[in-house]
Amino acid sequence: MDSGSTSHGDNAIRAGETMRRPEPAPTRRTTPVTRRPLVSPDRKLWTDMLEHLTRAYPSVCRGWFKDIDVVGMAGGAFHLRAQTVIHRDYLKRTSAEAFNDALQTVSGHLITVRFLGPDDTISELGDRGLPVSQQSPEPDPYAPEDLPPSPQAGEGPQTHIEEPPLVEVRAVETPAPQIAKAGPSTSRVHIETRSPAARRDEALVINPDYTFGNFVVGPGNRLAHAAALAVGESQGRQYNPLFIHGGVGLGKTHLLQAACLRILDHNPAARVYYVSCEGFMTQFMDSVQSGQMSEFRHRYRDVDVLVVDDIHFLAKRDRTQEEFFHTFNTLYQAGKQILLSSDAAPEEIPDLEDRLVSRFKWGLVAKIDPPCYETRVAILKTKAKVRGLDLPDDCACLIASKIDSNIRELEGAITRVQILASVEHRPIDLSLVKGSLGDHAPEALPEPSMQQIVTAVTDFYRIRLSDLQSKKRLRSVTLPRQVCMYFARKLTRLSLEEIGAFFGGRDHTTVMHAVRAVENRAELEPDCGPQLKAIEERIRAAG
Repeated sequence: MDSGSTSHGDNAIRAGETMRRPEPAPTRRTTPVTRRPLVSPDRKLWTDMLEHLTRAYPSVCRGWFKDIDVVGMAGGAFHLRAQTVIHRDYLKRTSAEAFNDALQTVSGHLITVRFLGPDDTISELGDRGLPVSQQSPEPDPYAPEDLPPSPQAGEGPQTHIEEPPLVEVRAVETPAPQIAKAGPSTSRVHIETRSPAARRDEALVINPDYTFGNFVVGPGNRLAHAAALAVGESQGRQYNPLFIHGGVGLGKTHLLQAACLRILDHNPAARVYYVSCEGFMTQFMDSVQSGQMSEFRHRYRDVDVLVVDDIHFLAKRDRTQEEFFHTFNTLYQAGKQILLSSDAAPEEIPDLEDRLVSRFKWGLVAKIDPPCYETRVAILKTKAKVRGLDLPDDCACLIASKIDSNIRELEGAITRVQILASVEHRPIDLSLVKGSLGDHAPEALPEPSMQQIVTAVTDFYRIRLSDLQSKKRLRSVTLPRQVCMYFARKLTRLSLEEIGAFFGGRDHTTVMHAVRAVENRAELEPDCGPQLKAIEERIRAAG
């Protein structure tokens, strides 16, 4: 009986258990873990490169470097993609050495940087002409250990990239873009660009910093700026040719390149050819000697815009002037835009043919004068901003008060400030700027008179003032005369015309030639530097 009751009780318990289900255990609420996205090794390498460039090459750095895209490692090179073809060519011509040093320093490997343009296309083919997904991966012998290995099959294309050819701003001919096609004979990937390859010594590279937005307009350059802007907006329809002249380092080149950038912005297919006068003369002589004048004329006459910097170097070049005359006529009659710059007005360029002088004045001749104090302050702020620097107002005012000659010297002052701040790891402040200017700033010493300069030079070379002011071309006279002009330009605020007038009514181009000649002698002749220093000490002592 006991066993039966026990069995009945057990059954009752089991029945109760089936009727009452236990409540589920409370679920534990967990906060989801937020994972920070990992920085790719390529991006980390690029960040380290930027830091190294800022420390070791501050004058190379630009604010738009942050807009460069990282493509990655391929074929033993680190590939970066620039915003435009102009940015790419500028980096290749001016910054390749600094970028390579930065890359090799931060990676510890002998790898190089290659710059790509926005339209450079990459074929996704392997070494045997087959899609990479069908090939077994092979390790890259040049890949650094801390960089990711080549992608496995199915993960993405494994590419080998060839460096694109350096192209001109816009080549004379622009064929349709082509992309490398797959085929069994394809041995490596090839990059095709929308501009054909060009010889590297032909055209000058346009600086992407030289935009109208970075040009400071002041009383001395207002007309030239307005004219260049009009040309950029309406290519060939206004001010053709546009002739901009002024002293050294006043912004002529900036305006020419800004007009080119604006033209290309409105019409990317425009054929712009930008060259120096020296480059034009060199190419002309090489073409005559090699019998390739047809190619030379095709290069210069089949363009939409021809830009020639420092056209005053055509002086005394009879055959070159004749060739440029015919080139000018061909472009002008076809309605093509011509932009020219010079240190002097057309009628003031010595030994320039009258027919060229008249044609240079057909459009608009605009002069640029030295910037005033307020303009210099604005220029300093703008130049610093382009380099990614924060230049305080009091620092800009100090530099502008000390340097009043030209924009190039203002930019040199910014470079010194930037380097000093990087070396000493200090913020840019008034004390640092004073240290960068040093005691040799223009206003640190009194300005000598022309008489003091002439007396010191004539005593040193033992000649008479009448010889300096004469037309004699003997070396014993021309050298002291050039030295006088050099120190007059360096130590005084006299204009080129005023200096030339003191020495027998010579024009300003003669003074510029004299200054360059003395500077070249100081670099090439070991004895010239100490002699100039001794003469300058005599000039200072006389004051």
